[in-house]
Amino acid sequence: MQQQQQEEEEEEEEAEAWLLDSLRLYNDLHVFELQDPSRVIEWTGEKRICVAGYDHTRRNEIIQLLLPQRLYVKENQGLCPERDFKVECGGFSNQPVYSLKHVPETSLLVTSGPREESLQVWGVAPEESDVIKPLGTIPTARGDQQAWTRIATTFSKSAWVLHGLTVGSIQVTEIESKKTVFTAASSSTEEVSTLAFLDPSTVLACTPKGELFLADVRQPRGLLGAAEGACVPPARGEERWCAAAGPGPQTSGGEKPLLARLSSGGRILLTESRNLASPVRAAECCVPTAAPRRAEFLSISFAPLLRDCVAVSGFDGTVHVYDPHDWAPSPQQARPLFVHKGHLFSSEGAAAVDAPLVTTHTWHPGKPRTLLSAASDGSLHVWDWAEPRGAS
Repeated sequence: MQQQQQEEEEEEEEAEAWLLDSLRLYNDLHVFELQDPSRVIEWTGEKRICVAGYDHTRRNEIIQLLLPQRLYVKENQGLCPERDFKVECGGFSNQPVYSLKHVPETSLLVTSGPREESLQVWGVAPEESDVIKPLGTIPTARGDQQAWTRIATTFSKSAWVLHGLTVGSIQVTEIESKKTVFTAASSSTEEVSTLAFLDPSTVLACTPKGELFLADVRQPRGLLGAAEGACVPPARGEERWCAAAGPGPQTSGGEKPLLARLSSGGRILLTESRNLASPVRAAECCVPTAAPRRAEFLSISFAPLLRDCVAVSGFDGTVHVYDPHDWAPSPQQARPLFVHKGHLFSSEGAAAVDAPLVTTHTWHPGKPRTLLSAASDGSLHVWDWAEPRGAS
């Protein structure tokens, strides 16, 4: 009993210390509570995001939120009256939402989840209605409770969705006509952990083993084989991998974006998309090893305005930001540039009994050091970390 009381006191002291540190570590810190936990945060415009529930026992709400005014006004605008998110419109999904993507240049959303035989297509029109309307479905391979279809979207003359449960089932579908634009000429049954468009004609796939696949969608039956010469990380037990591609606009001089892979063992590998033979940078992160059952929340993303910086989450209640500029091709222990610990503590400042797990994060498209993160307790944080003194 005495030991438990001591542990609780230590947790409270840690929470108080974090709150005090936040005064000097953050330029901005906003803490909100969603009605239901979300594992998606998707930008639908410069001022708007979408979140959605993933509960298996009931219908799940999909809502579009307008950001607090403080997060999108220009500098030196004085006091901002709105300090909370505003619900603009919403809808209900009969299935848990594991992935949600907005189609650029449109008001369309596409969602996927476990045990579904189709993708759900939604329409968002807050000016006309406060309802996010279901518009139709796109057939896809059916997954079990753990396996589910990964998706990515782009706009190339029309709205496209890239989707696949396994490497052999990857395809690109034109959303309006439901016409198949591209189909992978592969018989591989290897599960897909990440899908992404590198550009409107090139797609990337990553498997839980860390294998990378590339394809040109201008070939209707593209031979989607393992990228030639691609480095496959050596296996470590039940380690699982996910991936992300660097944003195209940040590259210059004809450079191709970097590709990042993150493992549940805390390894990060950065490779160039035009040369996948070996990583250009590698590191071992300062994160706890994720249990296999929690590896589904692993996430890595590139900062759109800080060249090559990456954020990782899904290991615990924190989000780590790394600057890999000094990393070598061989793995080395890396210290994070910043660690957001806010989800570990309740809004009252006391430590949570059951520590929440960060389910997703995303970068603000217009503020270099601002991120949004959500956790399994329904908390939604927006934070801008302070640049260290003396940093350029």
